[in-house]
Amino acid sequence: MRITDMILAVQRELGIDVDGKAGPQTWSAIYERVVNKKVDVQKPLVTIDAVDSRSEKVIATLLPEVQPIARALIQKSVEMGINIKIISGLRTYEEQDALYAQGRTTPGNIVTNARGGHSNHNFGIAFDVGVFEGNKYLPESTKYKVVGALGMDLGLEWGGNWKSIVDQPHFQLRPMWATDLTERQMLAELRLRRDNRQPIYV
Repeated sequence: MRITDMILAVQRELGIDVDGKAGPQTWSAIYERVVNKKVDVQKPLVTIDAVDSRSEKVIATLLPEVQPIARALIQKSVEMGINIKIISGLRTYEEQDALYAQGRTTPGNIVTNARGGHSNHNFGIAFDVGVFEGNKYLPESTKYKVVGALGMDLGLEWGGNWKSIVDQPHFQLRPMWATDLTERQMLAELRLRRDNRQPIYV
């Protein structure tokens, strides 16, 4: 089933604006329906078709709420003639600290301002994509802007809109409870929830 057709069907069922775009209104309606009533249908994780094996390995590291949206982004990109793969997902605090050290105390360019526990990658709610032409990875391409627009259309936050370090390959799914929080406040709550073994999206 095509992603757009699936979104249209969901919007009709929820009684909201039917435009085929899964923006904040759609995700809010889905959230309200799921938390207030048990839905006796397949989960989106099951109903959205799997993508390429490389991406699936990374998608498996993400939280279940993020996984179908990552797949949807790949599928929507394909519809636009853009080949992307998910190339980075969950990172441990240690992996994040090693990345933070790059360009500071270890060789390479600075690629992040976030230490361990201060990146959304550390909580399974963020992923990075790569644009490919055939088997060739393109670290820079105008196509990232198109993918960024598609991701925002799915309700994702896009690193291409950041001010400090613009990160066009980066996407993240902000929890509903963090809608009015700053990034710093959200990350503090994410660390607390991780330490207390509490769900991220509830």
